[in-house]
Amino acid sequence: MASSNSPLSLSVLSHQLQPITILLLTMVLMSWFPHPIASSQCKKQPIIFNFGDSNSDTGGLTSGLGFPVNLPNGRSYFRRSTGRLSDGRLLLDFLCQSLNASFLSPYLDSLGGSKFRNGANFAVVGSSTLPKFVPFSLNIQIMQFLHFKARSLELVHAGSRNLINEEGFRNALYIIDIGQNDIADSFDKNLSYAQVTKRIPSVVTEINNAVKTLYNQGGRKFWIHNTGPLGCLPQKLWLVQTKDLDPHGCISSYNSAAQLFNEALRHMTLQLRSELVDATIVYVDIYAIKYDLIANSSKYGFSSPLMACCGSGGPPYNYNIRVTCGQPGYQVCDEGSRFVSWDGIHYTERANSIVASRVLSTAYSTPPTAFDFFCRN
Repeated sequence: MASSNSPLSLSVLSHQLQPITILLLTMVLMSWFPHPIASSQCKKQPIIFNFGDSNSDTGGLTSGLGFPVNLPNGRSYFRRSTGRLSDGRLLLDFLCQSLNASFLSPYLDSLGGSKFRNGANFAVVGSSTLPKFVPFSLNIQIMQFLHFKARSLELVHAGSRNLINEEGFRNALYIIDIGQNDIADSFDKNLSYAQVTKRIPSVVTEINNAVKTLYNQGGRKFWIHNTGPLGCLPQKLWLVQTKDLDPHGCISSYNSAAQLFNEALRHMTLQLRSELVDATIVYVDIYAIKYDLIANSSKYGFSSPLMACCGSGGPPYNYNIRVTCGQPGYQVCDEGSRFVSWDGIHYTERANSIVASRVLSTAYSTPPTAFDFFCRN
């Protein structure tokens, strides 16, 4: 497995390069090794409610179903497994840290000790939008939120000062990051490309309904992620025997379906902005960010962008559905290794940190909006 390379030392070159050259080199290195820096301008406590799947699950699967998520998950930052499917922090974690806010606690975590003052995370591994009433679909997550809000306000009205009040729910940010499993699972069921894409309007309708339900509950600030390049996931590359690969080694049909979903989602946000005129609805192009990591992996210092750090089988994908990360027989790269994929489906902390830095740049957001917009005033 590949190990990390030490960043180039500017001190060694300082006697050989002119100041302007050093400045340019520093800028290049910063673009290679970006890390989100907390620079929040929040004037009030940020409150976030997140809805989604494993890309933003901070422990919902473990707390909700008791499903074990073992080490080496969590090894890089937490030094223990927290239920996150990564070696460390997720995109959502970095976004919270950019606000100097605590990580979001899973809604169903009974022993976490959270008072949920900064919001709650309803995302659970494996979640999709359809079927609607299967735990933990987006619809079920919204129902859980409605119960959470009603119970919180009931206790606030009874005199509690440790819970989110009506103003807090109104000023909160509502993040939705779901849809990947709807598309991926359809392909896994051997549906044709036409059959998979035919389901996209129904998936987007569920997300549309979720936003409107939250809006009707007083929510006015929404942050919606599209889905990433499914065809670049080592898991999919290992599972699909006959592959139509693009120039970067990703499955073209999977990525094309993801892009069709993303375009439908983008159109939905445009429509919602015209309908919900007093709401702020930000659409974030996660696909473009993640595909750039694959297509230009060497620029970011990554090796083997289509290979999992934690899995089994070795090159080219180091993935085997019978021996996945954390299960007996798995292999894992050394800490500090530069991999995009952690376990064949989810990203490493290092990759997530780069994705977060791009999200925070506002360059991939429509309209271009600073992430802390909801807690500034």
